[in-house]
Amino acid sequence: MSDIAAAVRHVRRGVRLAQIDPRSTPGFDGDKAAGKALLAERAEHLAQLQERLFAASSAGDGRSVLLLLQGMDTAGKGGLVRHVVGEVDPQGVRITSFKAPTRAERRHDFLWRIERALPGPGQIGVFDRSHYEDVLIHRVRGLSRPEVIEERYGRIVEFERRIADAGIHLVKVMPHISYEEQGERLLERLDRPDKHWKYNPGDVDERMLWDDYQRAYAIAIDRTARAAAPWHVVPADRKWYARLAVQELLIDALERIDPQWPAADYDVDAERERLVALGGIDAEVLAASLEARADAADADGAGARDGAGDGTDAGHGADVGDGAVARADDVVGVGELATAKAGTGERTKAEGAGDEPAKAAKAKGGTAKGAKAKGAKAKAGKAKAAKVKGAKVKGAKAKGAKVKGAKAKGAKVKGAKAKAGTAKGGKRVAATSGTTSAL
Repeated sequence: MSDIAAAVRHVRRGVRLAQIDPRSTPGFDGDKAAGKALLAERAEHLAQLQERLFAASSAGDGRSVLLLLQGMDTAGKGGLVRHVVGEVDPQGVRITSFKAPTRAERRHDFLWRIERALPGPGQIGVFDRSHYEDVLIHRVRGLSRPEVIEERYGRIVEFERRIADAGIHLVKVMPHISYEEQGERLLERLDRPDKHWKYNPGDVDERMLWDDYQRAYAIAIDRTARAAAPWHVVPADRKWYARLAVQELLIDALERIDPQWPAADYDVDAERERLVALGGIDAEVLAASLEARADAADADGAGARDGAGDGTDAGHGADVGDGAVARADDVVGVGELATAKAGTGERTKAEGAGDEPAKAAKAKGGTAKGAKAKGAKAKAGKAKAAKVKGAKVKGAKAKGAKVKGAKAKGAKVKGAKAKAGTAKGGKRVAATSGTTSAL
C-alpha cells in the first residue's frame, strides 16, 4: 500500500471530519507540479492493471473493483472520474450516477438499484453517489424514521461484506472539501456560462445544512467502516491531490487482486507459423517480432530453462520447429520468410530460389542440423535473410529460445572457420569469422 493510500484509510470508528484539513496532502510531500507529474506517470501503471483485470475475466476470473464516490456538492466527483478513471480502457469500466430514486425504484428496497449496477467480472465500477444517499439525506432531511436509518447501516455493512465475498473489491471514498472551497466553486458555476449547466439552485439549500451533513457523514463512516470495506477520507480542496489519492487507491486495490494475463488456449507457435506463411508481413517487422519473442522468453524464464519440466538441457536435442534458426549466440524462430540481423544488424528480405542444403561450417558448441538455406548470401558484418525450415538444435532449451555456442550446418556462425565455397546448384555460401548469420 502506498503512503497516500495508507494516510487516507479509515477502518476504526471515531472519525472526526473537523480534524481533517481539506487542504492537506497526507502521504505526499510534493507540490502541485510534482503531484500532477506523478499522476501522469502512474496512469500507465493503472491502465495496465485494469487491462490485466479485464483480460483475466475472459479466462474465468470473476473479480472486479468498485470505486464508490460519496461527497458534498462540488467535491470534485466528476473530475475524479474524468482524470483518473478516464485514463483506462473504457470497455472495462461501468459508471453509474445515482440521482433521486425514480418512481419505479421507490417501489423496491433501497439496495435494489445498487445491486443492479454492480460491476461485472473484470470491470472497474464507479458509483457517483450511492446507497449512502439513503442514510445521509434521509437523516438530514428527516425522510425516514431514525430506527429505519439505523437498520440501514447494518444492512449496508452486510451488503458490502457480501459483495466483497463475491470478489468485488470496494474502494469507498469521501472527497472532503471545506465550506469555503464549496462556496468558491458554486460561485464559479454562476460566473461562468460554460458552467451554468452544473449549477442547481438546490445546492444552496443543501449548503445551508452543512453542519448537519458533516455529522451525518461522520456517523455513516463510523457505522459502516470495516476491514473488508474501509472508508477513505480524501482531502479535496486541492483537486490535483484528490485525483492522485484516488488513483493510488485504485492501484492499491488492483495490486491486491494481482490479475494475470490469461494463458492462450491455442498453440501460439502453430498459429504464428500459419500467419507468417500467408505472407504480407514486412521483413523488418518479422525480425523485430523474433527479437521481442526471444527477449520475452528470457524475461519470464521460458527461454532459458534448466531442464526441469521439459526434459531438455545442454547436450540433449530439442525441436525448435518450423521457422527456427540457429546462430552461434541466438536461436530465434522465423516463419516461412523472415530476416535476422547479423553483424551490423541490417535486415533484408530473403532472396533466391531452390531448396539446397548449404555447406557445413565449423564452430564451437553444440550442433544444429537440418537447416536449409534458400539462396542465402552473406558478407562479413552483414547478412541477407534466407528461408529456413525445420531446424533442429542440439542443446536448445526451448522453442524459439536463445542458445549459445551452437554449431550450425549451413549457417554462418560466430567464430566459425570456413572458406567461401559453392553449394549444390551453384548457390554461393560464405562463412566469415566474427559474423553471426543463422538463416
